[in-house]
Amino acid sequence: MVEQSLHPDTVAVHGGRGDLTALGVHALPIDLSTTNPLPDIERGGDSYEAMATGGRPIEDGSLVYGRLWNPTVARFEDALAEMEHAEASVAFSSGMAAMTAVILAHISAAGKRHVVAVRPLYGGTDHLLGSGLLGTETTYCHPSEVGVSIRPDTGLVVVETPANPTLELVDIAAVVASAGDVPVVVDNTFATPILQNPLDHGATMSLHSATKYLGGHGDVIAGVVACGEQTAEALRRVRAVTGGLLHPLGAYLLHRGLTTLPVRMRQQQQNAQQLVQWLIDQPEIDEVFFPFDRLRDRLDGDPQGILERQMRGTGAMIAIRMREGYAAASAVVSAVGLFTHAVSLGGVDSLIQHPAALTHRPVPAEARPDAGVLRLSIGLEDAGDLIADLAQAFARLNSAVGAAASRSRPAAD
Repeated sequence: MVEQSLHPDTVAVHGGRGDLTALGVHALPIDLSTTNPLPDIERGGDSYEAMATGGRPIEDGSLVYGRLWNPTVARFEDALAEMEHAEASVAFSSGMAAMTAVILAHISAAGKRHVVAVRPLYGGTDHLLGSGLLGTETTYCHPSEVGVSIRPDTGLVVVETPANPTLELVDIAAVVASAGDVPVVVDNTFATPILQNPLDHGATMSLHSATKYLGGHGDVIAGVVACGEQTAEALRRVRAVTGGLLHPLGAYLLHRGLTTLPVRMRQQQQNAQQLVQWLIDQPEIDEVFFPFDRLRDRLDGDPQGILERQMRGTGAMIAIRMREGYAAASAVVSAVGLFTHAVSLGGVDSLIQHPAALTHRPVPAEARPDAGVLRLSIGLEDAGDLIADLAQAFARLNSAVGAAASRSRPAAD
C-alpha cells in the first residue's frame, strides 16, 4: 500500500508529474509515437520482452512500440495510483476493456473459470459475465452470500459500490473477508478516489470507467484499474497482447481532468444533496435512491452504516422511481430542458436516463431495474435551476395525466 502524506486535493494536481521539471516543461506533454528507435538488436529485444510480458521499460532500453507502453499514459497511471493509494494502475481504451482484462487475467491465466458477482452491477459488466463470452461461469448473489458462493474454481469476485443504477452500498471489507484468498475487484466509478479507496478496505483492484468522473467533460472514453504491482503486471500483459492500451490523447485529457476532480466532486455532491431534499417531497416520486449522511433524518438508505465507515461523501448520482411507472418516466425524460437525456454520467452537465431501456437492457429481466426508475447524474449547474427543470417536467406530466383523465370521463347527461 502506498503511504499517503499529501491531501487528495494536492495529489490530484501534482500526481504523475514528477518528471516534468527534468523534461523542462510545465504542462503535460503528449507523446504520440507509435514506434520508437531501438538502441541495438539485443537491447531492443530485451525491451520488447519486458513490456510484452507485463513489466515496465528497462533502463537504457526502448519503448519499442506504442501498444506496449506510452509515457503520457504512464503519467496518468501514476497519478491515479497515487490517488487510489495503490502501487500501480493500468489504463485501457474503455471501462469494458479494463473489466475484460481483469477477468482474463484472473480467470483464463489462473485456470479458474468461476466468477462471483454481487448485483446490481453496471449493465455492461453484468452482460459480459452472464454471456460466457470470456469462458466464465458466473454466480450472482447478495453481498451476504459471497462466502457460500465461493468454489474451488472461483477466480474473481466482482462488486460495485455505490451500485449502478440504484446506489446500493456494499461493505467492501466484509466482502473481502468472505472471499478469502479470491481476488476482489470493486467498480469505484460512482465514488471516485475522492470519496472512496477500495484498496484501503482490502480489495485487490479498484476499477473505474474513467470516461465518467475522472475525465469529467464527456470527451474521452477510457478505463483504469488501480492495484498492486504484481496484479498490474498481469493486466499489462493482457493489455499488450489484446491491444487495449489507452490512446495518449485520452490519457492527457484524463490526467488534466484529475486536477479538478476534487472540486468538481464536492460541488456536484452538494448539488445532488439539494436535489434529493427536494425530490423526496414530490408526490410524483415513489422512491429516491441515494446514499445519505446529512440526509439521515429524511432517508434510510444505509442501515448498516457503510457510508460512514467506507466513504467520505454521498457522491452526485441519484435514482428515482416514478409513482406511475414507465409512462411517467418516459414523459419526464422527454420534458426536461437542462438535463440531457443521454447515457453516461459524471460530467460537468447533468444527464438523465432510463436504465432498464438502455444501460441495463442486456441484463436478465429478473435483475433489471424497475421500469419506473430514472438515473440522474448531477452536474455543475445551479441546483435551483436543475430543480426548476424537474419541477416543470413534473408539472407537464401532471397536466398530461389530468388531460387523459378528462378525456376518459363519461359525458354528463
